Amino acid sequence: MKHVTYAEKSVLTGTRVADLLMQYATELAGRGVSNNVSVRVLGPDGNDADATFLLGPATTLMNESATTELPDPDNADAERYLADRLDEMSRSHNATSSAGEALDLPSDY
Repeated sequence: MKHVTYAEKSVLTGTRVADLLMQYATELAGRGVSNNVSVRVLGPDGNDADATFLLGPATTLMNESATTELPDPDNADAERYLADRLDEMSRSHNATSSAGEALDLPSDY
């Protein structure tokens, strides 16, 4: 599990979804675009909750490891969504010309 801190509030969620959230936020910021993502979390009061993060160029997000015996919230859908978006973004950098030659695109393309 990891603490995810966003807008001065910290919540607990699974390590995989926290790491994907950070990677996605980084990719969005690098492209100057925004999106929102909802994940299941454990709030400061220990209750299950849905948290929606607005991610973009001005996002300040921090992940911090946590030691707990609590089970990770079920984030299979969020993990799949984030992984798919990251895969799409990665493929957009690997474009080819009509002749099938790889194009060397800048990282901010």
